[in-house]
Amino acid sequence: MIVSSVFIFLFGLVIGSFLNAVIWRIDSERPVWRGRSVCPACRRKLSWQDLIPVISFLWLRGRCRYCKKQISLQYPLVELAAGAVFLAIFNFSAKGGPASMPAALGGPLFELPYLWFIASSLIVIFVYDLKHLIIPDKVVYPAIILAFLWDFVRNLTLEISNFGLAINYLLAGLAAAAFFFIIYALSRGRWMGLGDAKLALLMGLALGFPNVLVALFFAFVLGAVFSL
Repeated sequence: MIVSSVFIFLFGLVIGSFLNAVIWRIDSERPVWRGRSVCPACRRKLSWQDLIPVISFLWLRGRCRYCKKQISLQYPLVELAAGAVFLAIFNFSAKGGPASMPAALGGPLFELPYLWFIASSLIVIFVYDLKHLIIPDKVVYPAIILAFLWDFVRNLTLEISNFGLAINYLLAGLAAAAFFFIIYALSRGRWMGLGDAKLALLMGLALGFPNVLVALFFAFVLGAVFSL
C-alpha cells in the first residue's frame, strides 16, 4: 500500500506539472498539446532537468536557469496539490467511495481516470480563475460533458439499472446552474459571472443531491472569506 501510495503521489506531481503548462498555454492562447515547455519570461525552451516536479524548483532556487527571473510559487504548489488530491482520490476509491463502478465494468480502471480528470479540471479552473477572474470554457466544457456521460453510463449499466440516480445528478447540475444563472442575470454580471453557472453545472453533475448543496455552501463560505 505504501509503494502504491508513493507511486500515485508521484504520478499526481507529474500531472500537476502538466496542469501548470495547461494554465499558461490557455492564458497565452497556445495549443495545449503541441510544443515544448518554455520559460514564461524569456521564452527559452526548457530541458528535462528544468521540468522535474517540485525538485527543479527547489534546485534552481525558484529562478529560471537561463534568464534568472523568479518562478511563480504557483508551479510547485499546483504540483503538490495535484499529488495530494490524486492520492486522496485513490485512497477514497479503494475504500469503495460512492462513485464506485462495478468490477464487471472495469471498477477503478475507469473510475480513477474519471475522478482524476475532474479533479485536474477543477485545479486548473481554480488557479486560472484566481489569476484572471475567468473560468476557461476550454476546461469546464469537456469536464461537463464527461461528467454527464459518466452519470448515465455508470448508473444505467449497473446490475440493476438506476435511472432515477442518473436523473438525480442531472437535475442537481441543472438546478445549481439555474441558481447561479439567475444571480448572474439579475445582477447583469456584477455579482457573479456566467462561468459560475457553468461551474455549478459541473458540480451538480459530479456530486448529485444532496452533496452539491454541501459543496455550494462551503463554496460561498470560502468565497466570502477570500473576498474579505
